[in-house]
Amino acid sequence: MTSTPIDAQPLPIRSRVRTIIDEAWRRAVAAGALPAIADGTTLPEVEVSRPANDEHGDLASNLAMKLARPYRRAPLDIAAALAAEIERGAADPTSPIASVDVAPPGFLNLRLSDRILEETIDSVLAAPEAWGRVAPVRPRRVDVEFVSANPTGPLTIGNARGAFIGDLLCRILEAGGQAVTREYYFNDRGGQIPNLGASVAAIRRGEPIPDDGYHGDYVARLAADVPADLWAEATASGADTNEIVGHWAALRVRGGIEASLERLGVHFDVWTTEASLHEGGWVGRAIERLRAGGHVYDQDGALWFRSTAFGDDKDRVIIRSDGRPTYFAADIGYVTEKFSRGFDQLIYVWGADHHGTVARVRNAAQAMGYDPSAVQMLLYSWVRFIRDGVEISMSKRAGEFITLDELLEEVGVDAARWFFASRAATTGIDFDIELAKRQSADNPVYYVQYAHARVASILRKAAETGLAPASDVTGGLRGAPEAALARVVARLPEVVEDAVLAEETHGVTAYATELATQFHAFYRDAKVVDPSQPERSAKRLALAAATKTTLANALALLGISAPESM
Repeated sequence: MTSTPIDAQPLPIRSRVRTIIDEAWRRAVAAGALPAIADGTTLPEVEVSRPANDEHGDLASNLAMKLARPYRRAPLDIAAALAAEIERGAADPTSPIASVDVAPPGFLNLRLSDRILEETIDSVLAAPEAWGRVAPVRPRRVDVEFVSANPTGPLTIGNARGAFIGDLLCRILEAGGQAVTREYYFNDRGGQIPNLGASVAAIRRGEPIPDDGYHGDYVARLAADVPADLWAEATASGADTNEIVGHWAALRVRGGIEASLERLGVHFDVWTTEASLHEGGWVGRAIERLRAGGHVYDQDGALWFRSTAFGDDKDRVIIRSDGRPTYFAADIGYVTEKFSRGFDQLIYVWGADHHGTVARVRNAAQAMGYDPSAVQMLLYSWVRFIRDGVEISMSKRAGEFITLDELLEEVGVDAARWFFASRAATTGIDFDIELAKRQSADNPVYYVQYAHARVASILRKAAETGLAPASDVTGGLRGAPEAALARVVARLPEVVEDAVLAEETHGVTAYATELATQFHAFYRDAKVVDPSQPERSAKRLALAAATKTTLANALALLGISAPESM
């Protein structure tokens, strides 16, 4: 999406209909058709959804059923009173509603007017780059930390899902008007760095890799690339070879990680290391905040956080008895450092194996005076990568894995992005590598991209015959194929709103697939390029152009390309 002003776009149709129903409710109360609700009573929200069956209308509301209890009246009676007011409002030529029906047990089923569909398609044609962006949904300054794989080896397809989920989430939040910062956290302290150094040094010396070391071709390449001067420094008398070589190797690995993410189209605004949290005093500041509130205590020479006071099953060590800080110490320092930058919400995109860390970090945030609900952990399920029906097993430490670069080389960035975007983060995925490579309608991303390319081809063909899209579609959506396609095109802002609120992207992939299917049906049933009827062709070409924009913008939300030809 682009930086086109959000107010360049009209309010989503669903939002306008929600307001109309709310106003009809108030008018029904003012007219005495419905009673007023007593002061202090919590009023139900007006919900508007899509009926499961298109024959029931374009939109539906269950407001009458939600009012049945406080009114002590039958939902059908309440719905009838609401419908009467909505119908009166529908007489206004500017109303987006053409008609309303009442259906048991009390649904309001609404049909949209031709005028609102024409107005929406015209807005797509007038400001294509802004189409799909919506006014801020829960406007916040949000920090999204994701990937954060340790710098001990290249990014593998085992930890790739965090990269996709984090980037997709950021794109969705930005389309919904959020101010987003993308952040990567490197754990560069503890035993893993010297273990990496020991592995590289062992290969350099021609010795066996230690039992707790790292294996794989990348370790051998690191060993071959150790600069002579660094090796001399690392092997000098009294030098800690493993630490020196380990930190050099970790920096090299980090460079490779950054390059892999760049290839994926994932860009980070901030790169933070665990060491910087200690060196910058953030861990110390966090401990002092906890101490000032009486939330830490000393026992057996160690410093403990009283996590049980916040519902945890046990207290947590911050500083070990030997003076070494735990990973948890860095976690609480990181919370303090992030909030110091003025964020309203911290989102951590973690694998499901971090489940045990969630409570203690949020408890510490609360103990330090932060709103625990502003510290959000999105735990994603793991992925099984399948080739020819067989799961691919992986172990980074054993050197048995497929790198993210290898996956992208084989299936491409677009296919990889689609497959990760098309499932809820908490849902497990079987990633079929052979299916992702397939260039056919069986591959959903190919199917959607083909629809975009097909529209582009139609527009080129029209230009060759001297036809061009009309500047508006007024009077051009009365036919069944046109109206059906326009109704799907018009839904993009609603899809974005829902994705922002759910903080998920699978609704976007489902929508893009539906739109592609609807366009293919439209092209099958309507002759778009018809020199014998230039005016009708111009209107249909305009609708096709709006569809092309919508497909492109939906794909852009996912970081996927929209090819002009295939």
